[in-house]
Amino acid sequence: MSGSEQSVTDDAERRARIRARHELIAVVLLSVTTILTAWSAFQSSKWGGAMSISFSQASADRIEAASLKGTANQRFAIEVGVWTQWIDAVGNDNPKVAKFFEKRFPEPLATAQQDWLATKPLKSKSAPETPFAMPSFVLPEQVAADAKDAEADAKFTEALRNNQRGDNYTLLTVLFAAVLFFTAMSGRLERVSSRWAMLGFGFVLCMVGIVFLVSFPKLV
Repeated sequence: MSGSEQSVTDDAERRARIRARHELIAVVLLSVTTILTAWSAFQSSKWGGAMSISFSQASADRIEAASLKGTANQRFAIEVGVWTQWIDAVGNDNPKVAKFFEKRFPEPLATAQQDWLATKPLKSKSAPETPFAMPSFVLPEQVAADAKDAEADAKFTEALRNNQRGDNYTLLTVLFAAVLFFTAMSGRLERVSSRWAMLGFGFVLCMVGIVFLVSFPKLV
């Protein structure tokens, strides 16, 4: 075999080794990226489900809060009505009727009334105008409604956060899909430099995706 033929043979073998090495790296990169793509899609679906659950819980809490507020408003209206009757009796100098209504004050009006009278409202200008302004006048239903509203706000915020996390994983899926594209296309190019450049770009994208994937919260 002449020197030129030996040189051609060596060059062909070198190209074959380079292509084999490229194909091996490409196969490994494709395999890893395929798994990461599936995992990202799975996480996107899980966070989407978590978002739906949080939205449903927030809606349920809003409905319960509205119901509690309705009950609180009814109780408040009743207690205002009873207290107004007491005021009318006091104003008409009818102590028996006033005493009748006062004994039937429901809680928390009964306690608030005693606290209000202790402030001497007829003499003190700083006294509240009615017992309903006293700190002791607290309707349990209103407290519960406020708590449910707060829970609903927290669940709604959580739902928005879960939605963003799902979107992040969706974008990550697109990024890994781009890695698959560049890696697959690198094997179609004839020029060695172009082939390795495209494979390297796909590898860099994969590393960027892995960094984001590690930093994102996960559901299992």
